[in-house]
Amino acid sequence: MKRIGVYPGTFDPITLGHMDIIARGAKLVDELIIGVTTNIAKSPMFADDERIAMVEREVAGIGNGNIRVVGFNSLLMDFAEAQGAAVVIRGIRGVTDFEYEYQLTGMNRQLNARIETVFLMADVSLQPIASRLVKEIAVYGGNIAKFVTPTVRDEVVARVAESASRSA
Repeated sequence: MKRIGVYPGTFDPITLGHMDIIARGAKLVDELIIGVTTNIAKSPMFADDERIAMVEREVAGIGNGNIRVVGFNSLLMDFAEAQGAAVVIRGIRGVTDFEYEYQLTGMNRQLNARIETVFLMADVSLQPIASRLVKEIAVYGGNIAKFVTPTVRDEVVARVAESASRSA
């Protein structure tokens, strides 16, 4: 039987940290589905379709053709079940992430105990990277080249410029 994993996130924007977890997660399952969603607690810089296209482009060379990108707007456990997933993959950068993920995993197990959650520690060099901080750095004119690919950097910088010109 094919082992399917889901790696969910907003990916707004996709970072080198996300890419690391995707590459490593793709080795653990036969098929990795990257679930791109909107977190109601966050206000995204990029629309859903833009983030899906961004992730598809960025992961095109990762894995052995076993990665798919799917948008969703539902409970994670419902999405994972619909995809036939046996596992949810989550990246952990540090203690704060662990505390949040620990609580989330407990709630998810109550919703669907058939789906396991696997935590992957972020590479040490990538642990400080967070999409929220990448956007904040970009808004204030900082260099985000160490945190995202060149194409994503250009898209973020362009979006920041668009926002600045609209509010001017």
